[in-house]
Amino acid sequence: MNTLLLSPELFLHEGGIARIMRLYLKALCEIAGPAGRVDSLVLNDRPETDPRLMRYCTDRLGEHLGCNRQKLAFVRHTLRLARRADVVVCAHLHQLPIVWLAQRLRPALKYHLVAHGIEVWRPYTWLERRALLGADGILCVSEYTRRQMLRFCPALRPDRLVVVPNTLDPHFAPELNDQLSNAPFAIPRILTVGRLSSSDTYKGFDTLIEAMPAIRREYPAARLRIVGKGDDLPRLQALAAELGVAGSVDFLGPISDEALRAEYAACDLFALPSRKEGFGLVYLEAMVYGKPCIGARAGGAPEVITPDTGVLVTYGNIPELATAVDELVRHHRDSEVVRRHADTFAFPAFTRRLAAALA
Repeated sequence: MNTLLLSPELFLHEGGIARIMRLYLKALCEIAGPAGRVDSLVLNDRPETDPRLMRYCTDRLGEHLGCNRQKLAFVRHTLRLARRADVVVCAHLHQLPIVWLAQRLRPALKYHLVAHGIEVWRPYTWLERRALLGADGILCVSEYTRRQMLRFCPALRPDRLVVVPNTLDPHFAPELNDQLSNAPFAIPRILTVGRLSSSDTYKGFDTLIEAMPAIRREYPAARLRIVGKGDDLPRLQALAAELGVAGSVDFLGPISDEALRAEYAACDLFALPSRKEGFGLVYLEAMVYGKPCIGARAGGAPEVITPDTGVLVTYGNIPELATAVDELVRHHRDSEVVRRHADTFAFPAFTRRLAAALA
């Protein structure tokens, strides 16, 4: 099978879509078969090859092109590469109409959309709707995303929307010989990770800061460590200062994968009380280190966080968020149970699910 993978980004930035699409590339190369080929076209990445590419491909990789944000070049290369593809896997709804056009030019072409989250939780344009209705399959990262798509486009055939949960990057997981602590903790070190963007305030970083006064009344030495960058950073820093918890909130900025692994290993619990996570890949990253998670009872998070692996709260409820931290301190989650839950989303299982969905 010859496959064309279309992505907005793979290596330019460290967003969730970029990280999961690297794993789609790796999985597609593994399931291509001895006579198969996988071409990869990326809208925003630079033309030069990123050295990390070799982690995510095999000798089944054909052309790999970055278009450096040049949309016309992306359209031209899509139409060219689609002529020799059996199937196109498209990583974003915005790119799907181009694939629909490619199919108009070559009716035998099949195509699938990867539906991540908020980008498909909305009404669709006429062209997007036509492209969705022509898809052979829609790979939804969660059942919540599947339900939202059927809500906004009831004409979609439900059997064409398949849940393929996200997976953990095998290169990110701790080494097998790493000794990870299973000891209870009394001074919570809380870690959160994500874009600190004014357009992404739904992620709940401000609510974590707002919960810190109550958390510190119970646990005076508690710390909140925030990994990420973005234009919302000054507001969040000002909020911490206004609430008198600036000394207990560490803004770490963007950090390397190695440093992030160290943060996961050192924290006691992970929290991202977001209202609009399609899946929440960061929950898996924390769980593979045996860390319990706090998420909001919204979006796809309830499909990842179970009572054995963490606590769900009402989005925006500050007292409930502080109580959730207290719950995880007083009722320790077994790190081995947490890790085993993360294993159900491991890369080999993801590859099998993807192969079945494309068959």
